[in-house]
Amino acid sequence: MPASEALRGAPGTPGAPGTPLYGQFPTALRFSVREQSRNRLAALLLVLFVPLWYLLMTSIAGDKDLEFKLYSTGELLSVDGKHVTLITAGMNSLTMISGFVVFDAVRKALNFDKRLAFAGFRQSTLIGAKMLAIGIVAGTIALYTALALLIYWRPGLTGWATILAGFVTMTLTYGSLGLLLGVLVKNDLEGFFLIIMGGLTDTFLQNPLGNPAANKPALQYFPSFGPMQFSVGGSLGDTVMWRYLGFGLLWAASFAVIGLIVFHLRTRSRRPTR
Repeated sequence: MPASEALRGAPGTPGAPGTPLYGQFPTALRFSVREQSRNRLAALLLVLFVPLWYLLMTSIAGDKDLEFKLYSTGELLSVDGKHVTLITAGMNSLTMISGFVVFDAVRKALNFDKRLAFAGFRQSTLIGAKMLAIGIVAGTIALYTALALLIYWRPGLTGWATILAGFVTMTLTYGSLGLLLGVLVKNDLEGFFLIIMGGLTDTFLQNPLGNPAANKPALQYFPSFGPMQFSVGGSLGDTVMWRYLGFGLLWAASFAVIGLIVFHLRTRSRRPTR
């Protein structure tokens, strides 16, 4: 559907003032999902980069044993460095791809969202559709990344499910960060730099193989800490730590709330009210 068709405002169209919420939401959701899923470069990175990134990181890690601290119990697990590296490699690729997809889509659609609000779309509808679209895209990206991990490592079903949950949380976190940067920064380069460097630093610090200080308490203040603890505990320690998954979701919610407040301010209609 051409963008102009959604803005005609004729009676009965989703954008017309006074149209019920259920008439506007499917249109807003369709636009949001389309914008976030049409990025061909991100799709290519997901399909090709993720398996190759796993391969590269496992070849570097080898079979060295590492000590990984579970903060819920204080226990130091002796784990295979390759397995921990695969988890951090998956999270690392998720931070870049999900952040890049959402940031690029939000940046490109921001002016169009302003016109939709001016044409009569409720801001609550636009915000709800955008968040649901982020959830759909994040779930798809995380599922593919978790399935690609099975090429190199076959944890048990419970272990794989905890890794998938950690991946989904990381994708939501950096997707929400992409939303925040998309409505906040002025240039594409700034957003891409913050997403790439933030994701690389965040996930790299959680891996004891590359960071001798990976078991230090300071790492608890990074977005990937909760998902990493949850994934390693469930897949390598037989300990499902829901509280730490909640820490990751709290980061995602914080980024999303701030981003949506800025989005609300930037798309509000400035037409005079009677």
